[in-house]
Amino acid sequence: MASTTSDGLAAPWRNEYDIACDDDAEIILDEDETSAVCDLVLREEDVSRPCLVSVTYVSDGRIRELNAEWRGIDRATDVISLECERPDDPDLAEGEPCELGDIVLATSYVTRQAARFGVTPKDECRLLLIHGMLHLLGYDHIEEDEAVVMEAREDQLLALARVEGIPDHVELTRHREEQP
Repeated sequence: MASTTSDGLAAPWRNEYDIACDDDAEIILDEDETSAVCDLVLREEDVSRPCLVSVTYVSDGRIRELNAEWRGIDRATDVISLECERPDDPDLAEGEPCELGDIVLATSYVTRQAARFGVTPKDECRLLLIHGMLHLLGYDHIEEDEAVVMEAREDQLLALARVEGIPDHVELTRHREEQP
C-alpha cells in the first residue's frame, strides 16, 4: 500500500526525519513542517527512493565546533549539511532507504540572521532547510556557476512552499563565508 507524503500526496515510499535539539537550542520548525519542507525538496528533485534525514538544532558554540571540524572554518554559521549517501547510489538495493545525511541548524544564529534580513525565524529556517536539503542532494555554491543554479532552485522551491515573509529572490551570498 502506498503511503502519503506530509503534503497528502500519494507516494510509493515514506521518508523519515529524525528531529533533535541539542545544547541550549530550541526547535524552530515542528516535525510536520520540517517533514513537509523536506518532502517537497525530495519530490521536486524527483527522488524516488525513501530517504532518511536527521535535522538537529544546536547552539552557536556547537555549530562552531562542527564547522571547524568538518569545514576547517572556526566560527559559527547558520546551517551545515553532512552528506551520507546519494539516492542514485548504485550500491543501494532497489527500494532500500537512502541515508541522505544530517542537517544542523544553529537556532540563535538563524534567529539573528532572520532579523537582519527582515523575515521571521521560521521563514529563515525554511529557507535554510531547503538550502541544507539541496546540499545533501549534491548542490553547491562555491563556484559562481554552481551558486547561480542553486540559488535559482532555492527560489523555485521557496515559491512552491509558499513561504510568507521570504523575499521574492534569495541571494546565496547570505550563506557564503564572508558572513559574520
